[in-house]
Amino acid sequence: MQSLSLAYRQLNTLILGKPQAIRLAFACLIAGGHLLIDDVPGVGKTTLAHGLAAVMGLDYRRVQFTSDLLPADILGVSIYQRDSGRFELHQGPVFTQVLLADEINRASPKVQSALLEAMEERQVSIDGATHALPSPFFVIATQNPGEQLGTFPLPESQLDRFLMRISLGYPPREAERALLMGEDRRALLQRFRPVMGAEELSALQRRAAALPVTPALADYLLALLDATRQGGLFSTGLSPRAGQALAAAARGWALLSGRDHLLPEDVKAVFLPVAAHRLQAASGMDVERELGRLLANVAIP
Repeated sequence: MQSLSLAYRQLNTLILGKPQAIRLAFACLIAGGHLLIDDVPGVGKTTLAHGLAAVMGLDYRRVQFTSDLLPADILGVSIYQRDSGRFELHQGPVFTQVLLADEINRASPKVQSALLEAMEERQVSIDGATHALPSPFFVIATQNPGEQLGTFPLPESQLDRFLMRISLGYPPREAERALLMGEDRRALLQRFRPVMGAEELSALQRRAAALPVTPALADYLLALLDATRQGGLFSTGLSPRAGQALAAAARGWALLSGRDHLLPEDVKAVFLPVAAHRLQAASGMDVERELGRLLANVAIP
């Protein structure tokens, strides 16, 4: 846990004024999920992804999603080798431990769907053959606001593959002042040294997955799920898989907090990032505002 705390502090020197977003990103990684960062360009989404991979000592690849991107540009392609008389896979950038899908909503739905199997099964199928991906495998996707030109909305099936969706937003004034007066983020990132490694991270992920959900906490989770399914606030409520995602994220948050047991506060801390992108307000109201009211009104058993 000391290495994890050091990694967290180091990343906060790179992304200034956003400790909560960084903490959620670490919790998502520890929970074994994938992260969607939804925000305007230029607020540090790519820097966060690269910095997280650097401090955790993980292999990192970035793919810039564009309208002319093809699935093979992500997954790879089998090429016939005349000498051996066999097809040989030329691996695409998905074969890494941290994949940054930058501006994912600027690619067509066909390209977006190329990541579905990778994110869910940690494998890809190419020309009828299945290939395992490295472990751990973590996708960080960024997307620009949907009203910007040249964007394609992510379908529900794709959104559901992301454990959390967060936003960085503009930094506080003093943090932005420090950015203007300080060192270039790229130069600072080059000096980052890993404080963990893939094996240590995998051990943390196994430890988080083993944290038990008590009957009382399960009742609280069920109450939150039921509240999204009643009252007509949302077109459809949270699914059982969303409930499992909420429990997994709470485990990651609890372990990051230095505890080996779950509290209702862990669920509350991750509820909005886990639930908001999985719901649509039936009346066109703001989903996060409605979820905030729901969270305040559901009693802890």
